[in-house]
Order: sequence, then structure tokens, then C-alpha cells
Amino acid sequence: MKNEDCIFCKIVKGEIPCEKIWEDENTFAFLDVSPATEGHTLVIPKKHYENIFDIPEKVLEEIMKTSQKIAKLLKERLLADGINIFNSNNKVAQQEVFHYHIHIIPRYSRDKFKIVFNDTTKNKELKKIAEKIRGK
Repeated sequence: MKNEDCIFCKIVKGEIPCEKIWEDENTFAFLDVSPATEGHTLVIPKKHYENIFDIPEKVLEEIMKTSQKIAKLLKERLLADGINIFNSNNKVAQQEVFHYHIHIIPRYSRDKFKIVFNDTTKNKELKKIAEKIRGK
């Protein structure tokens, strides 16, 4: 996707309206238009990076610092009982907008949002998988 076609780049430029929560020199945070829970916020770099594989480490550090600020605001001001921080990379991982972004999802004891992890690996395979990742 070209940067000029990116919906998040258009939001940063003010071409598409949003409910902005935070902005600094390099990061931007706004409410998700399809929220999982009340206060679901997206944190993005102002500059276009497609995913975790091409975002520079320095920019990623700034995104995480902003994410922590937003998480604290959501917990304090919306009285969230907890927070999920979520990121998808590439289509197979359900990334829908190909501009790097972090979902900050406030959690409430009454909410219906669920994240389900399916156990697809037997414990006896963990050592073999770890060695493969480590390069041994």
C-alpha cells in the first residue's frame, strides 16, 4: 500500500477525522472506530511503517512509551480493571491496516471481549522449538 492511500497517514494529516487522545512529535493516539471495549485506543507512529519488521527500534521505543501513557490514562480516567496491549503483523496475523499500530484495550470486569489462545504445541516439543528459535 502506498503511504498516500493509508487511512492512518490520512488521519495523522487531518484528512480523515478522528477522536485524538494524544499527539507528540512522533506518535499519535486516537480512539478505534470499531472498539472492542470502551476507550479502545490505537497508538501509531506519525511516519508510515507497515509492521514490526520495518519499524526502526527508536520509533518502536517511542510507540511503547506513548502506549504506556495511554494505558495509564485509560485505567485512571475510565476506571479500567485491566489493559490488553495488542499488535498484529501481516495479513495472516489479521493485520487489516498496514501502518504499524498498537491496540490499547481497556478491560472491565463486565466486558464480553475475549482473547482465546489454542494450545497447538505439546510440552515435549517446547525444547525443540526453543532450540530452533535460538539457532541451535
